Amino acid sequence: MMLAVAGCGPAEPSPYQPDNTLPGIEGYELVWHDEFNEGKKPDTSDWSYEHGFVRNEELQWYQSDNTRIENGRLVIEGRRERVKNEFHDSTSLDWRKHRPLAEYTSSSINTRGKQSFQYGIVEVRARIDTARGLWPAIWMLGTHPERGWPANGEIDIMEYYRVNGEPSILANAAWADEEHNPIWDDEKIPFEQFLENDPEWPEKYHTWKMKWDEERISLFLDDQLLNEIDLAETLNPDGFNPFHQPHYILLNLAIGANGGDPSGTDFPKQYEVDYVRVYQERSDS
Repeated sequence: MMLAVAGCGPAEPSPYQPDNTLPGIEGYELVWHDEFNEGKKPDTSDWSYEHGFVRNEELQWYQSDNTRIENGRLVIEGRRERVKNEFHDSTSLDWRKHRPLAEYTSSSINTRGKQSFQYGIVEVRARIDTARGLWPAIWMLGTHPERGWPANGEIDIMEYYRVNGEPSILANAAWADEEHNPIWDDEKIPFEQFLENDPEWPEKYHTWKMKWDEERISLFLDDQLLNEIDLAETLNPDGFNPFHQPHYILLNLAIGANGGDPSGTDFPKQYEVDYVRVYQERSDS
């Protein structure tokens, strides 16, 4: 699928379809991107898969089968299906091993060890399903995992889940306190606000953007500023600033936990990503 050159007269892209234009950003150069236009699966030179039960006592079993490239987009599909836990150990206190099976499956992909970035603009266009039980995310983690979470830093460009039972869009960052617990700079915007402005919001693609430099992280949704994080405040107790290091990208669809109870939701459900683009300032700008 060819990309149209911006400025050559194409009509405005439909909010209901993938966007095949590739506009530039003044003062920045495109240093890496994935348009999800080629092949049937994500390029393994850029992306890796998580496997099994991973975080937050979520319900889904992560597997590569739930990810595909189709019609110019990445599709991560959540399914209601039983999968045997290959790591099952009934004597283990680790929830990842104690559960004998999963009732749901999904996928989580990331660029760890393959693509990482420090500063610039990260832009992701995606369409999320907002049904109960779903927890889609666009996020980043620091490239020094030996520090552990949250000291290694987390940036949530997009999360959608339920806060006190209320569907919400979130834009966050986390680092560590003295007890190695997370300190959150977060914004939780009730999803109802977006629906009031546009009742068809869930049917459309939307653009999430992070602008990141040495001083701040700014998180946007469709050019609306959701949260601005002052990096003078994001120091771990040892003085390390996790947001002054490269981060890698994760895309995933979790089920359950913060997403709520999915038992009354019809499956399969799809989280669609049109593209991921990373820009950095031109050296001559």
